[in-house]
Amino acid sequence: MKNFPKSYIWINGRKVSFQAILEKKTVQVSDFEANTFSFIRDWLSGADKFELQTSGSTGNPKIISVTRAQMITSARLTAEALELREHFNALVCLDPRHIAGKMMLVRSMEVGMGIFAIDPCANPLSKIPVDLTIHFTALVPYQAKAILESKHPHMLDTLCSCIIGGGAVEPDLVERLQVYSTKIYSTYGMTETLSHVALRVLNGKNHSDFYQTLPGITVRTDDRSCLIISAPYLDGEIVTNDIAEVTGKNNFRWVGRWDNVINSGGLKISSEILEGRIGQIFTRLEISNSFFIQGIPDEKLGQRVALVMEAPLKKEMLEVIRQEFIHSFSPYEIPKVFFESDSFVYTNTSKINRQESFKTSRNISYMLD
Repeated sequence: MKNFPKSYIWINGRKVSFQAILEKKTVQVSDFEANTFSFIRDWLSGADKFELQTSGSTGNPKIISVTRAQMITSARLTAEALELREHFNALVCLDPRHIAGKMMLVRSMEVGMGIFAIDPCANPLSKIPVDLTIHFTALVPYQAKAILESKHPHMLDTLCSCIIGGGAVEPDLVERLQVYSTKIYSTYGMTETLSHVALRVLNGKNHSDFYQTLPGITVRTDDRSCLIISAPYLDGEIVTNDIAEVTGKNNFRWVGRWDNVINSGGLKISSEILEGRIGQIFTRLEISNSFFIQGIPDEKLGQRVALVMEAPLKKEMLEVIRQEFIHSFSPYEIPKVFFESDSFVYTNTSKINRQESFKTSRNISYMLD
């Protein structure tokens, strides 16, 4: 551990030495702690192979095997792009069972950053003592939103840089991030690429809708307009199911998921693009309900657009929403069927599980008849 600024990690309010982790003399009080200690132990013991569970970004979920060298290369590319330094303290608040949490630990150990770990929660910054300085962290969108909605959103400005991944960053969240000086990025990547391969600047004068690939990584599209990724540390190209607008081998704009495209009367509608536009309407109407767009069968059109919302809304508000849609969207884009769910189902990485959430929802279109 000679490259580390500290001989211990700080986890859930206490110090645990790397030596104790290696000798299995730790007491873990949560699954997160057990997963963190297990991965650090494997890494420090020199393990060369690691098995990862994919989420289905490139096809059916599966187990893949990656090497230590591949993970180190990925970590170093991120460190270079974000200018991470040895004296930094990194906050790990994503479970190391998944690639995002694993790579936060790898980046920390390879760069030599101090490791400060917190059980995943809505606002991990609130768990950090005021006398500790965190320079870098990775969040999922709901954590970033929770921080902004907390009593102390200014804590976000104590960081040097922050990456947000694991799901789409909604336009209203991007807008709220503009007042912060911390360098905040949206990430693009997946388990198959060993976390992110591209970054999008979310705030400041250089904010953009386009992603910039990390050094040495290039992109192109296939005949579906889906992204193909080439990276020197990967075994061959990665063909994704993500539709993208590529403006150069190092730049692209994410459009949406190929498997979330709705074909209505021959018109292809991206669920994610439509969700972004609806999100802007909901922000103006001060509606905070989670939602997603779902394609449902239609005898004439093939599919029609449906809106699925979490938690009930009054009939009067549903009518306001429908009128907004009529004036904002083309006839094929307008959600003509409304569903509601008492509670959405979420994946282990905090994304809405659309299929399972839709199964538990109920049609409330009759309220608008």
